[in-house]
Amino acid sequence: MIVRPSATRQAMARAASVHAAAAIQRAIASYGRARIIVATGASQIEFLEDLTANPQVDWPRVTLFHLDEYVGLPIDHPASFRRYILDRVIGKTSLQDCVLLDGEGDAREVCRRAGSAVSAAPIDVAFVGIGENGHLAFNDPPADFDTDDPYLVVQLDDACRRQQVGEGWFESVSDVPQSAISMSIRQILKSREIICVVPDARKAAPVKATLEGPITPDVPATALREHPNVTMYLDSASAAMLGPDTLRTFGEAAGPRSAFRSR
Repeated sequence: MIVRPSATRQAMARAASVHAAAAIQRAIASYGRARIIVATGASQIEFLEDLTANPQVDWPRVTLFHLDEYVGLPIDHPASFRRYILDRVIGKTSLQDCVLLDGEGDAREVCRRAGSAVSAAPIDVAFVGIGENGHLAFNDPPADFDTDDPYLVVQLDDACRRQQVGEGWFESVSDVPQSAISMSIRQILKSREIICVVPDARKAAPVKATLEGPITPDVPATALREHPNVTMYLDSASAAMLGPDTLRTFGEAAGPRSAFRSR
């Protein structure tokens, strides 16, 4: 894993988007298409704004996979991640091929169909974030590190649901759905490359736990450390709790780490 801190949220988003555009174009050059995973939420807004405005990305040759979605939430709700992707990615680009998760459908069948599609070929690059509780996608702690199912129906913990209220997506915790469809940890880690974008002071503690603590389902994002090609982009606020030794360990010279191992 490599960690790249920036002075500001805007500089972080720009650096991550330049990296992401280059990764997409490398995949297109190598394989004819790029298959990507896109995270949603407040932490990804500036990054996706920069990425979708990049004229170098050949969007018609990109296939997009949806990372997670609330169960039972209609697409016209402001918190719908389908709506988020339609508005912030598909509506701003010429991307034509996408696999979105229908939170209003039969959740198990949605998992099956999306899982079949995402498993059909390797994912070239995944864009992810980290939650205030250390979650990766909607894999709240303790996360399932063992399942090979590409998508799961998961229960959202209280910390995750409070985060959604704090970010303004819902009026109260009681309005936040209790379950969601989420890409599994193992499926995320099957991606050839992962770009993790984590701004904001609210994420400083989970970033520290992700980089400095043990690899554990209690901090799901720690699984990223067992992937051979992860770059984490931070702003000064999210990097604030990291010590100089951590930044040296995960600096540019750190290079690839071990591949994800079975447990």
